[in-house]
Amino acid sequence: MSRSRTIWHLPALCLCLCLVGVSLWAMGVGAAPIPMWTVAETLLDPSDTRETLIVWTVRLPRVLAAITVGGALAVAGAIMQAATNNPLADPGLLGVNAGAAFAVVVLIVVLGPNAGIGVLVWAAFGGAAVAAVLVYGLGAMGRSGPTPIKLVLAGVVIGTFLAVLTMSILVVDGKTLDTVRLWTAGSLRGRVLSDVLLVVPYIALGLILAMMFRDQFTSLSLGTDVAQGLGQNPALWRAVSAGIVVLLAGGSVAIAGPLGFVGLVVPHMARLTIGADYRSILPLALVGGGLLTLLADVLPRALWGNDVPVGISLALVGAPFFIWLARRNLGPAS
Repeated sequence: MSRSRTIWHLPALCLCLCLVGVSLWAMGVGAAPIPMWTVAETLLDPSDTRETLIVWTVRLPRVLAAITVGGALAVAGAIMQAATNNPLADPGLLGVNAGAAFAVVVLIVVLGPNAGIGVLVWAAFGGAAVAAVLVYGLGAMGRSGPTPIKLVLAGVVIGTFLAVLTMSILVVDGKTLDTVRLWTAGSLRGRVLSDVLLVVPYIALGLILAMMFRDQFTSLSLGTDVAQGLGQNPALWRAVSAGIVVLLAGGSVAIAGPLGFVGLVVPHMARLTIGADYRSILPLALVGGGLLTLLADVLPRALWGNDVPVGISLALVGAPFFIWLARRNLGPAS
């Protein structure tokens, strides 16, 4: 652990510098290209110009949303992997995102398309919490308890069921479908600064709690027997972990829809880089998640001129990684 504490600062610093550079570049990419130095000047000294209007009202909110959502989902995935001792845990794969998305869609049907994000975020929290309880309860059935493969299967079952229910509602209700069509694919298009700022306090609370309890997550990741030997109450800290994940995943879904694979890919990359100490993994996952999501959002626009939903871009990266990870961690004995 001491080694990881001494080496994680350099990767984190490099990622932060990359994140700043990519953010400035992303705010210049679009139908009206803006040079990076102009973007920087606009941010430091806003003026009554066309560039200022584009950067502050369209592109800055989208960049902030990508960084916030990506960092939150990466930290949530790392916590879930520690709490369940499951290398395949992720808010998307374990059905948490699907639960939040289902609850948001139901509330939009009830309240109409003008439902504010300040209300929708509470629906996302509730849906995420219910889905997490259902997945863990189903995965814990049987004598062997909540094994990694059973939790993944339970997450697939619950997540698929909730996704089918969500799509059924959207097929029947055309107005709701028009409202959330891009959002259900995981999109940051059209986000405004006020919506992002409404959700940021909840995500910030989740991140603060996650950083405060990093030692506890390290103990959980070592397994129930080791955690108990270190004087920890695993059941209590799994419940705390679930609450933090609900804050992070629910807030993220309220902003960007059900994004997958960020919480799977980034924590593993952090673990391969600096080891298994969560005092190092969580800060690295926070920055790395924001950077990955921002790149997934901006690269299709920069390379092909198409505004592809970020959820699709992340799936193209995450699906092959998941296959590799499953083959690496789940052998015949599992």
